[in-house]
Amino acid sequence: MTVKKGISILAIAIVGGLVALGLNKLMTKEAAPQSFQEHQSAKFTLAEKLSDAPQLDFVSVAEVSTPSVVHIKSTISTNGSNQQQFNPFEDFFNGPMFPQQRGPQVATGSGVIIKKDGYIVTNNHVVDGASKVEVVLDDKREYVAEILGTDPETDLALLKIEDDNLPFLNLGNSDELKVGEWVVAVGNPFNLTSTVTAGIVSAKGRNINLLRQKGGEYAIENFIQTDAAVNPGNSGGALVNTSGELIGINTAIASQTGSYSGYSFAIPINLAKKIIKDLSDYGEVKRAILGVRIQDITQELADEKGLKGLSGVYIPNVSEGGAADKAGIKDGDVITQINGVVVDKSSVLQEQISKYHPGDKVTVTLIRDGKTKEIVTTLLSKEGNKEINTTIAREEKKVLGAEIENLSRDERLELKIRNGVKIAKLGNGELKKKGIPAGFVITHIDKTPMHTTQDVERALKDKDGAVLIEGVTNSGEKEAYAIRLDK
Repeated sequence: MTVKKGISILAIAIVGGLVALGLNKLMTKEAAPQSFQEHQSAKFTLAEKLSDAPQLDFVSVAEVSTPSVVHIKSTISTNGSNQQQFNPFEDFFNGPMFPQQRGPQVATGSGVIIKKDGYIVTNNHVVDGASKVEVVLDDKREYVAEILGTDPETDLALLKIEDDNLPFLNLGNSDELKVGEWVVAVGNPFNLTSTVTAGIVSAKGRNINLLRQKGGEYAIENFIQTDAAVNPGNSGGALVNTSGELIGINTAIASQTGSYSGYSFAIPINLAKKIIKDLSDYGEVKRAILGVRIQDITQELADEKGLKGLSGVYIPNVSEGGAADKAGIKDGDVITQINGVVVDKSSVLQEQISKYHPGDKVTVTLIRDGKTKEIVTTLLSKEGNKEINTTIAREEKKVLGAEIENLSRDERLELKIRNGVKIAKLGNGELKKKGIPAGFVITHIDKTPMHTTQDVERALKDKDGAVLIEGVTNSGEKEAYAIRLDK
């Protein structure tokens, strides 16, 4: 099979790409016939329930939501390549299998205003690698946005535009959403202005392995699946309930063509809430780790491991020295609850843990040898720490000889820059050798914008050789330095 043929069969989508999902025909046994009296009673009860249900009217929902959904244009620099690689995010924006062009390209998507002073949530893949992000409101006002932070593990990003009286959507409670409820999707498909579609919640807790395929080691997928029509350009748009509350961020579609063909997927807003707050407070996500491998329980697994039920999430392996190991959780345990919230699949467990920070304590309810136990566990960071760290990783710090911290919004405004990280402390290392002073703000590394310390880590990871560092001094003067990293 050729690579091109293989790709066309896979057709992965990320409202920025294609994901093919096979659907099996559901076969059901014919139910035993009811008596006439039972049948009439059942019909009456159902009719009574339906007559009491509110009539559907999406006009008010559309009026509330459309002013708060924005069109996003991201300018992305590329040097082009002779070898075309399959990238589901770029293919969704630019069209699958088209050769990349040299020079800046523009990717488009949607975003949702969540605070009146200009905070906007969207997908990470809408702004990933962007040197400039422009936002167009429903009333055609245009702004240049600042990227406050991104999180590839959940495919979320937080932007900021300068205004103080913008329309915004209130955040709902996606945990209360039920399968069968009506929802409304709002976005800007195919570069059109705000477009509203409606559908029902088809499923919750969907894990379609989209973000992990992109390389996310700690990727979290617990998507809301709906049949609301979502197309290219809807990425980062709003999924709204019938009360006009934001309950999801539209992210992916199941399609073999690149356009809507039945199902779309949205990030639950309850998962996004903590991510958004972290990006606002720190410029990056402070992720807590339980330190276990997890597996959904099937009948086959239950028979193999001698489990008495199918509820909960199976733990095949506990990481040595991790939070679970230190708390006494063991291989073969079945986790059923986190802080009283039932977890019946891996994606739900991931979402629950994602709501906490390193150092937070959670009560893990589990089954071991047929008995229920409760274990209080102190969550750790991926580095194994209880504290929230806002500085750059130890390896890069050693090479640079500096401590680098995220830049506050006030500092960015004062220096009149959209992005940057600050050299907080300077010791012996490559930066000092080149005469780069403490307080210097790094805006770009090898022409890639630096928004957070995570960006610096990614830019320098496995880097060996010459590196171009650009930035500004305390007085706002632009400077560029070439340093050499020999790891």
